[in-house]
Amino acid sequence: MKDRYDVLVIGAGPAGSIAARTAAEKGLDVLLIEKRQEIGDPVRCAEGVNKEYLKKHVEIDKRWICADLKASFIYAPDGTRIEMAEEISGGEVGYVLERKVFDRALAEHAAAAGAEVRVKTRATDLIIEDGFVRGARLMHIGNMYDVRASIVIGADGVESKVGRWAGIDTSLKPIDIETCTQYLIAGEGIDQDHCEFYIGNEIAPGGYVWIFPKGEGKANVGIGILGNRTGKFKPRPVDYLNSFLDKKFPNASVVEMVYGGVPVSGSIEKTSANGLMLIGDAARQSDPITGGGILNAMEAGKLAGEAAYTAISAGDVSLQKLEEVYEKRWRATIGHDIDMSLIVKNCFINLSDEDLNSLAHSLKDVKFDRMSLLDLLQALFKANRKLLWDLRVLFKDAAKEVARNKL
Repeated sequence: MKDRYDVLVIGAGPAGSIAARTAAEKGLDVLLIEKRQEIGDPVRCAEGVNKEYLKKHVEIDKRWICADLKASFIYAPDGTRIEMAEEISGGEVGYVLERKVFDRALAEHAAAAGAEVRVKTRATDLIIEDGFVRGARLMHIGNMYDVRASIVIGADGVESKVGRWAGIDTSLKPIDIETCTQYLIAGEGIDQDHCEFYIGNEIAPGGYVWIFPKGEGKANVGIGILGNRTGKFKPRPVDYLNSFLDKKFPNASVVEMVYGGVPVSGSIEKTSANGLMLIGDAARQSDPITGGGILNAMEAGKLAGEAAYTAISAGDVSLQKLEEVYEKRWRATIGHDIDMSLIVKNCFINLSDEDLNSLAHSLKDVKFDRMSLLDLLQALFKANRKLLWDLRVLFKDAAKEVARNKL
């Protein structure tokens, strides 16, 4: 490990690896570190992604595809089923990945582009001089190193320490985070061509249960619950998940279990500082409705890698420059979608099971393969007039999109 690089990327998830690859492809000297000894393990994700968006960032390799989904089914509290074709099912439906293989492949791509990759390497603090982040103090297999860099990219996940060290408030309130538990189950012969989502305040308050096929009869079955709806005197996510599993898959074998938190608060206030950028979950770039964040993380990583090249080439890594070349760009794209999703999330988490059933009844016969967002909103309004006010910003945004497409 050298003591100087152009770019230091902390965290080798999809965001960090794409950032490292992008910066290395631009000719920058890049170090990508991961605190764990294995990249991609443990998995903290349902592992679903939209095919077309994924193809924008990486060539598809069948080795890390477990299932190829054709649709998604959403179940209301009373069991009413809504079927959505793959094309409009959202960013988490399409391929189901094997993240342990996928994440490692992305890091290998970064290495192939010229980045140096180090596992079992943890950042313990930032090097800050004259108000600028100048690198980080790293621990690698018990040895300490001071590594300097023109830019540090924090891709270290929920409540990013890198961000806090740079003076960015990355803390989250319980209402802003989904606490999640997921099992990998086997032995149930689960249908492998669609995923399923279950909503309702009794089954998953402030969240949902998911089933994502993993091939060979296996599936990820998990749950996410708003942090303020679980706690010391309330059931835990694992309690709700066990109850669901007992009813849905009573004979299933649980062969793996993971748990963690996902930010669903919408965008963090700032993702840049002098000499530093935050990406992925560290920047709260996950979808507030689904908690899904792989594709947003990859896009943010690409933007950050490009921004690092632009800023270093200009000899200006100040907050003002990074806001110009990174922050404004991601907020105009990823950030806009996150803002719209947050509006929907804040509306739907307060609906009763009766309201959710009513909405499902109004949509159960709709042909979603031919429905636009504007059509969907109009159908929802017919079932619940209050939504017209709660989702008015989203309605206006969808109408503007329709108008732009007609030009």
